[in-house]
Amino acid sequence: MARTGVQPGARTEAESAPAHKRIGSDFVGALEEKSRTIQDPVAKLRYIRGALARYQEADRKLQSVPTPLRTLLYKATRFDQVQPLLTTNPNGGPVPATKAAPPSPPTRLGLPALGVLAVGALLAVAYQATRPVAAGQLPTARTTLPPVAESLPALPVGQAPTRIWLVEKGEGWELYSNGLRVDYTYATSGDPRRFRVFDARKGMQDTTYDRPVGILFHTSESDIWPLEESFNEKLRDSSQGLLRYLRRNKVYNYLIDRFGQVFRVVEESDKANHAGHAVWTQGDKVFLSLNNAFLGVSFETRWEGGRALPITQAQLAAGRSLTDHLRQAWDIPADMCVTHGLTSVNVQKHLIGHHLDWARGFPFEAFGLPNQYGKAAPPVALFGFDYDDGLVSVMGEPWPGVREAERMLAKEASGMGKTVAELRKERQERFDAWLARQTKDQEEAEAQRTGPARSAGAKLRAPGPNRIRG
Repeated sequence: MARTGVQPGARTEAESAPAHKRIGSDFVGALEEKSRTIQDPVAKLRYIRGALARYQEADRKLQSVPTPLRTLLYKATRFDQVQPLLTTNPNGGPVPATKAAPPSPPTRLGLPALGVLAVGALLAVAYQATRPVAAGQLPTARTTLPPVAESLPALPVGQAPTRIWLVEKGEGWELYSNGLRVDYTYATSGDPRRFRVFDARKGMQDTTYDRPVGILFHTSESDIWPLEESFNEKLRDSSQGLLRYLRRNKVYNYLIDRFGQVFRVVEESDKANHAGHAVWTQGDKVFLSLNNAFLGVSFETRWEGGRALPITQAQLAAGRSLTDHLRQAWDIPADMCVTHGLTSVNVQKHLIGHHLDWARGFPFEAFGLPNQYGKAAPPVALFGFDYDDGLVSVMGEPWPGVREAERMLAKEASGMGKTVAELRKERQERFDAWLARQTKDQEEAEAQRTGPARSAGAKLRAPGPNRIRG
C-alpha cells in the first residue's frame, strides 16, 4: 500500500536525483541522523570520527590523481560537499592541495583503458567511504604501535617515593614539590570508601577499611585527536567533554590528558566507579572490591590492544609524579599498583579480560614499580578463571602471569589427584560464594549509611598511615 501523499511507483526528489549527486548528501544525512541517537558524547565523537576517517582515506587517494581527472572525480563523487569536514584547520579553512604525483608511463593497456580502470577503482573507494561505520566501530589500524610513545628512565623497583609536600595552592589548582600540578576544577565527591579484605584461606575478614590501599591504571578509551598544533582547539574540547562526563558519572579519581595535565575527578578519600568486577591479591590478602580499595588513575588515550595512539611522554612524566604523590600520601606499597586489564573479570562466565586496557605495555619500570605482567594472575590461580577467544583476538597471547597461574593450577590439581577442570570448578564456586557475601555486606552497609542515623556533615578523611601493610 502506498504511503500517504506518495503515488505508487513515484520517486521522491532525492530518489530522482542522479546517484552521483546523492552520495555526499546521503552520507552527511546518515551521519547526522545516526549521531543524534547516540547520547554518550564520547561514543558520539568516536562514531563521527570513524565515519569521517573512511572519507579521509578516499580523499587521500583522489588527491594523488592528476588535476583534470581529479576534478572530474570530485564532481562525480560529490567530495566537494564533504571536503570541509576533512580539514585539519580547526577554524574550518580549506585543505591545501596535495602535490599530484607524476603520471605513470603508459602500459600495454593504453591510456584510455588505464583511465577507465582508475575511474572505476576510485569510484568504488568513494562509494565505500559514503557508508558510515556503525556506532563505536573504528577503522582497523594498519600497524601495531607500541602502547607507550617514549620511554622514561627506569627507577629502582619498589623504592618508596621521597618526601613530597604541597608547595602552593591557588583557585582550582595545587602544586607539589615534585613538580606535580593538580587541577581540581572538575573535582566532585563520591560515596565513602568501605570494604573488607578476604583471607585466601579463611574468607572474608571482620575489619572494615575506608582508605585506598592501591592504584589501578586505566586508559579512557575515548576518541583521540592527532597531537598536532592544528588540532589544539579540538584536543582541549575533547578533554573537557570527557572530564564533564567523568565528573557526572564519578568515574576515576584522576585523569591525565594528552598534554600531561593532571585533573582530579573524584576526591581521593571517596570511591570512584572505575574498576567494576576485579580481583587482586597481596600475599594472602584478597581484594574483590577495587572501586573501594583502589584509586583509579586514567590516561586519556585508546589502548585497543596496543594498536591505537600511544600515551605521550608528558603523560608518562605526569603519571609518574602523580603515582609518587599518591603512594606517599596513602602509604601504598609498590605491589599494589597494577593495571585494569590485569584485574578485570567477567563474573558470570568466570573469565579474565572483561576489560583489557593496559593488559600489556604499561611502563612499570619507569614508575619504579614491579612488572605485574609476570605475577601469577590472581583470578586464574586463586579462583580458576579461564579466558576465551575474545582475549586471544585482541592479545594474541595472554600475558605471562596467566601462563604461570595455569601451571600452578595444573600442579595443584595433580597433587590433589584431580583434573584441572575439577579444580577450576571448585575455585570458581569459592569465588561465587565470596562475591555473594561481599555483595550482601555492601548492601547492608549502604542501607545503614543512607538511613536516618547517617551524619549529613561528615568530613573528608585526610591522608595518614594505612592500616593494611604488605
